[in-house]
Amino acid sequence: MPDYPLFESLEGLRGTGKSTIAPMLAEARQAVLVPTVPPVFQPLRHEVDKRKNVEARMCFYLSALFTAADEIRRHLTAGVPVVVESYFARCLANHRALGAGLGITLPPALPQPVTYHLVCAEDERRLRLAARDKPASHWDALVETVTDRVTDAYAPFPMHRVDTTNLSPDEVLQAIVATDTQGAHSRADTEPVGAHPHLLPPVPCHAEGAGCP
Repeated sequence: MPDYPLFESLEGLRGTGKSTIAPMLAEARQAVLVPTVPPVFQPLRHEVDKRKNVEARMCFYLSALFTAADEIRRHLTAGVPVVVESYFARCLANHRALGAGLGITLPPALPQPVTYHLVCAEDERRLRLAARDKPASHWDALVETVTDRVTDAYAPFPMHRVDTTNLSPDEVLQAIVATDTQGAHSRADTEPVGAHPHLLPPVPCHAEGAGCP
């Protein structure tokens, strides 16, 4: 077992299992599940999501993530492992795919997670989404029109790929727990992938209504 607390993040498209697996992984690791949109941001979140400016939304979620990163750092410093359901990779990948042109440089001192990229066969992922009670938000629907761009924007981030197709949540959890995280820790890379704007270039917004201001 490592002598430092693990910091782990789940990434991937909607319907790949992030929200189901995150609390299960936290329980398995005896970790704290930290929300990357802290409670104080929630009322404003709904207002921001009503609007159509992709850069404004990106900045809002980055602010929430930086705030969450402070809490994550406090837990790790205290020796407590942390799990999050998505981190900076999702924010950057989704908004780049939707046409955001901001050049973002992430501070190298940010806690860096061991990241699992959950993927799923498209037909099964669509069935999972259709079975949800809650309808997709405006922004979720837009991301569904540019999923290939989101996947491409994820590419520069170091992640362990976990295919959840035809697996139960318990089987997905076991696949994650069995992943070799030796040598990975909360500051695995002092120059994190994605810290340089050229690694995540702006994606032109070609799809109609794909979040362009």
